[in-house]
Amino acid sequence: MRGAVLYGPRDLRFEVRDMPTIIKPTDAIVRNSATCVCGSDLWPYRGIQPVAQPTPMGHEYCGIVEDVGSAVTSVKPGQFVIGSFFASDNKCPNCHVGYQSSCQNRELVNTAQAPLLRVPLADGTLVATPNVPSDDMVPSLLTLSDVMGTGWFAAHAANVKPGNTVVVVGDGAVGLLGMLSASQMGAERIIAMSRHDSRQKLAREFGATDIVTERGDEGVDRIKELTNGVGADSVLECVGTQESMMQAIRATRKGGHVGYVGVPHGVELNGEELFFAHVHLHGGPAPVRHFLPELIDLVWKGKINPGKVFDLTLPLDQVAEGYRAMDERRAIKTLLRP
Repeated sequence: MRGAVLYGPRDLRFEVRDMPTIIKPTDAIVRNSATCVCGSDLWPYRGIQPVAQPTPMGHEYCGIVEDVGSAVTSVKPGQFVIGSFFASDNKCPNCHVGYQSSCQNRELVNTAQAPLLRVPLADGTLVATPNVPSDDMVPSLLTLSDVMGTGWFAAHAANVKPGNTVVVVGDGAVGLLGMLSASQMGAERIIAMSRHDSRQKLAREFGATDIVTERGDEGVDRIKELTNGVGADSVLECVGTQESMMQAIRATRKGGHVGYVGVPHGVELNGEELFFAHVHLHGGPAPVRHFLPELIDLVWKGKINPGKVFDLTLPLDQVAEGYRAMDERRAIKTLLRP
């Protein structure tokens, strides 16, 4: 089997990897119908998050179950399934309150850019769709494995309610799907912070009512101007930099909520400023498994089409070009077909 392996900054190769097999009785083997490149994959690709050795890549996946371990009871061969980037037992105290990405027995699923994938803790991680989906539904179902689930969690963590004014910091795939999530949750006004025409167009499709191109303090000033000096009820932080986090906090009204899902790199919060900001902060790695049943239902019934976020589709053996296109901002998100 061949799959994606990262050797170092911008050195992504498609090469022979070991065929996955059942190692534990709780494992499942999934034949991927599609996988993709995530914005968070670009951190190690760019060398910002160094890799110490050749590292298999990929954490977004959906496909057909090929085999299961002897202890697996919730899915069976032939079913189409979706799972999270963190495998979870779905039984521990953290899982019981909806935080499967902090499962006490969690395992990272990070070898998904390949035709076959071993998924540990299959009973607590994989969710089957009602039937095998049509091919045109697969991209939207794939987004549920991470970016749509993460965008949904961002809106959930930011306490988006019907009638709210929402700001989304970040116009990557997660930010765009955070806009779709906020719209689905009934937000009245969604302000997208974006400087890119193609992303602004998709933001509008996903429910954005306003576009703000300014960043930093200028961006905060523009948000205040649009909200009569008050700020937004809910802000989704979908980038993970110092500037984006501070922009999110400062654009939030007193008593408002920030949902932060951008993987933080160099983010430090000043205690005194945070003390007087009077905002709620909640976020972290999205507990995708908690939201999968609801999101699968929304896609299955045609109520949302998050697969529109893929603007480049390539065969899996061209995965390196998929990374380059996203790194150079020629693509929002690359879909890979094995």
